[in-house]
Amino acid sequence: MRPVSAIDPIAPLRLGDVPAFAREVDVVVAGLGIAGVCAAIAASEAGAEVVAYERAGAPGGTSALSGGLLYLGGGTRVQREAGFDDTPEAMEAFLRATLGEGADAEKIAVYARQSPGHLDWLEAHGVPFEGRFHHWHDREPPDTSGLVFSGGEDAAPFAGTIPVAPRGHHPAIPNAAGGLLMESLLASLQATPAQIISSARVTRLIVDGPRVVGAVVREEGAEVTVRARRGVVLCAGGFMFNQEMVRHWCPEALRCSYPVGTDNDDGDGIRLGAGAGGALDNMAAIECALPLTPPRDIARGILVDGKGDRFINEDTYQGRIGQQALMQRDGTVFMLCDEPNYKVHYYGMQLAWVCETVEALAGELGVPPANLRRTFEDYNRHAARGEDPAFGKAAEFCVPLTEPIGAYDLRVQTAIYAPFTMGGLLTDIDGRVLDPARSPVPGLFAAGRTTSGFGTSGYASGISLGEGSYFGRRAGEAVATEAVATEAGDGG
Repeated sequence: MRPVSAIDPIAPLRLGDVPAFAREVDVVVAGLGIAGVCAAIAASEAGAEVVAYERAGAPGGTSALSGGLLYLGGGTRVQREAGFDDTPEAMEAFLRATLGEGADAEKIAVYARQSPGHLDWLEAHGVPFEGRFHHWHDREPPDTSGLVFSGGEDAAPFAGTIPVAPRGHHPAIPNAAGGLLMESLLASLQATPAQIISSARVTRLIVDGPRVVGAVVREEGAEVTVRARRGVVLCAGGFMFNQEMVRHWCPEALRCSYPVGTDNDDGDGIRLGAGAGGALDNMAAIECALPLTPPRDIARGILVDGKGDRFINEDTYQGRIGQQALMQRDGTVFMLCDEPNYKVHYYGMQLAWVCETVEALAGELGVPPANLRRTFEDYNRHAARGEDPAFGKAAEFCVPLTEPIGAYDLRVQTAIYAPFTMGGLLTDIDGRVLDPARSPVPGLFAAGRTTSGFGTSGYASGISLGEGSYFGRRAGEAVATEAVATEAGDGG
């Protein structure tokens, strides 16, 4: 873990420097993406007096602009109705396998166990899901189907060792569903007594000794102080749009031209928490999708790096491909395809080169011709038998390639590499922000991309909205039962 000073923490205001509070509530929520909205709903329904601030002109954040997939499983109603069996144990095993070494095992376990019930909670709060499966992978279906594969569950290296089930849950609207998701949850929040204030930004926390007891909010051009008797929940997004933080922690993301998020993902929530004593975790972790599908038949081609070597099975999750391409292959990747297997790509990607021979294509790509020929021949020899011993691509995609041969240009400077940050404040399963000794910072909670997520070097589409909504909800429930801060400066 790098020193907190590396991110220029925002120092809190001391309670003794606050002459009077303009407002007093039980809970302050900073940020109204999915984590903040679910935190505010849960805290309010638990009986707390809540005020929720959103710095943009309206709530929703990056969540409202997203595809709307939520990674849920373990035997949800949607899975059962769509004809798939799943268990919490299988979901936990997959997440631990795909999210990378050091992923938070405790959070993964509780999330897998509680996932079916969390879907029920989302539905009870207005989010509609249909119990129907769609065959598209790694993106939202073009209809109202409620379930897709979204993490490579049915591909190597997971299929065959972990029971396979789709877990990408899609709200019932064609294509991107983030808008419907957030409209539904916001309607539930508006039905509670919680106060929602937009165009208002939490600029500092207020502390009494080690305890967070309130916040300074810039509202209508003026700064006001708000006392939070039970605590503050930071749900202000990640830091993808803070170039200094990205350059320090995960500079590879700056090479990508399709950053995921909004301008408000500037790291301020993380800096606020760090200033109050919160520890950082997983700050170098990013997700980076390289969308190759639909159609999935594109996986009949072969991915090669700048040396002409294959490095992954082409039918796997686009996030695994993107992460390896950017982080391990220096963003220099091409996909070879022949005329019989050429498909029009959903996002308009077309072949950049077509040559009569592999050697001629190697010259265009700038890779060693002999190495590319060896890769081509080795792949074809096994593909003729429907096999891929190197990476385990499914037999239906193992088709020998022919010459003439073409290639898609998947280099980072030309293709869609879509990164976002996954590191942030260290929290427990109830959203309590932890200090470097892993003790809770009293009165401070966080959820969503402001926190360190599940993954360290892996991802599956829908995890951000899934864990953001679930752990936001848990943080709201926990802060609502937090001991009330004392009126004078004993840190109580």
